[in-house]
Amino acid sequence: MPVKTEDLNSVCGVVQKQCCSGALRGIRCQAGMNAARAGHACEGNSPLCGEDSQMDCCNCCALGLRLRREGKGCEVHQHLSYPCGHVFLTCCEEGEEGLAPPTIKKKQRPQPTVLPKRGEILKCERCNGPCSQQCSVVRGLAQCSCFPGFSLMADGHTCEDVNECVTNTHTCQANERCVNTVGGFVCERQILCSSGYQLSNGVCEDIDECVMRTHNCGMGFQCQNTDGSFTCNLKQRCLTGFTQDSHGNCIDIDECSSVSEPCSTGFNCINTVGSYTCQRKIIMCSRGYHSSPDGARCIDVDECQMGTHRCGEGQICHNLPGSYRCDCQTGYQYDAIRQLCVDVNECWRYPGRLCAQTCDNTPGSYQCSCTTGFSLAFDGKNCEDVNECDNNPCGQECANIYGSYQCYCRMGYYLKEDGHTCEDIDECSQSIGNLCAFQCVNVPGSYKCACPPHGYSMSPNGRTCQDIDECAIGSHNCSASQTCFNIQGGFRCLSFACPDNYRRVSDTRCERVSCPNFQQCQTMPLRITYYQLSFQTNIVIPAQIFRIGPSPAYSGDNIIISIPRGNEEGYFSTRKLNSFTGAVYLHRQVREPRDFLIDVEMKLLRQGTFTTFLARIYVFITANSM
Repeated sequence: MPVKTEDLNSVCGVVQKQCCSGALRGIRCQAGMNAARAGHACEGNSPLCGEDSQMDCCNCCALGLRLRREGKGCEVHQHLSYPCGHVFLTCCEEGEEGLAPPTIKKKQRPQPTVLPKRGEILKCERCNGPCSQQCSVVRGLAQCSCFPGFSLMADGHTCEDVNECVTNTHTCQANERCVNTVGGFVCERQILCSSGYQLSNGVCEDIDECVMRTHNCGMGFQCQNTDGSFTCNLKQRCLTGFTQDSHGNCIDIDECSSVSEPCSTGFNCINTVGSYTCQRKIIMCSRGYHSSPDGARCIDVDECQMGTHRCGEGQICHNLPGSYRCDCQTGYQYDAIRQLCVDVNECWRYPGRLCAQTCDNTPGSYQCSCTTGFSLAFDGKNCEDVNECDNNPCGQECANIYGSYQCYCRMGYYLKEDGHTCEDIDECSQSIGNLCAFQCVNVPGSYKCACPPHGYSMSPNGRTCQDIDECAIGSHNCSASQTCFNIQGGFRCLSFACPDNYRRVSDTRCERVSCPNFQQCQTMPLRITYYQLSFQTNIVIPAQIFRIGPSPAYSGDNIIISIPRGNEEGYFSTRKLNSFTGAVYLHRQVREPRDFLIDVEMKLLRQGTFTTFLARIYVFITANSM
């Protein structure tokens, strides 16, 4: 159904009023924040709560500034409604760097709302309704948007908080917990204790499972606490004849020493495991024997164990009942003449059969050894190649060979006389040809090419330098009234200005407006045209660098070419190619980069009248290509 004009005006009037009211509230709120920052008292015009946005914003901002000074943090904003919470957080976080706890991260909060200009407020009359946070004018219409941390709802006007913890758009680390706040989030550091420990005052402490009775030791076992765990030890009960030591072990009781007179007279007490016995004493024993401790019997004397034998060096004592025997040790043989054991040289007796490389005789035996570059195998006989490269004897690369090793160097290095150390090759100083177009820089193991610091970049081949077109990429510093002209290794900012009595007809051309008399019309150029030319210092001389002539040319035309200005040192010359074409030549070698500005004048004689044309030419001589 068509909307009546008066209804449309009424709707637009309401919308305009809401937009203006919102703008005025924003202005008052900003004034209140400025007053709080200046330290002024928060005063308002309305005595009713919530009707004076200037006083409310002043109080909220003053609270944020106070908490910031006292170092109490800005988390209180979560408990304040909008817009007080936003104003509080804005003032609290001003200059707060270094005050926040290191374990909490905050998302960047929105800055105070930028109010629309007065003209833009009037355009809000086309808006469907007021915005809850931010309003901007796009193509004459109001468009609502939200602060960071909020998203625009389907109605296009209202903003709702984004839960970054649920949408996984937060920046909390793995050891931190995300806590959503209005318009943001905070990251709280979490401390996780290992099994067997519990958190106490921010520190992981051991849990005594034995005291807490959280162990699983069964009957007959005793709990013993350890760091982070516990152990179950078996409880021991000792039998008769045993006692328990300080470590809980059952040990035998020596009744013969602990009991007063365990046996009667004529009997010896003999301790046994867990008990003791009484045996009759024996008085005398034969040579090579001695009575037992209980005196009841004679037992053999072990001369070998007691060291009472008379076996010589290299002999082995063997105990016999009531006596002993001396034998030669392995690796020795008995010498009947000297009546002693002498060493057997196994290396002489079995040449080439005992060791793979070298056999060394030792007292009573022999030992195999290997030459340099080999090690004795596990069997003690054979020799195995030693991989000397495992010990990194070389400066760079090592190649193991049988019985030795060989050092070699990577590309860009050479092996020194010591056979181990690698020295860098300076390719730049040793190169016969030119490795680089501009500059060669030696680096460890190689080299790299460099270009001049300005005006050039390295080509893909890594050797030559290519010119940077500063004019094309916009890296020049020419003003808006100047024209950028690229040259080899740089650029020039050129200004094309027309003299008095001339007007600009294009970017590089000026035409004469008028001339006072006939004489000046013949001498003053009808047209002044600017040109730019660029050449390198190695240009072949003489070189034709410019041509000039009338266009179109007619039969009977005749021209005169000259350089009235800019050729004081004589680097350039002119030549008439035919009656209507002339040329400019560079006929003197320019050794160093240099800029020239020359005026080339062409006088055209056509049907008895002279007309002058001027070509103002910038000639840039640059260094050779790199």
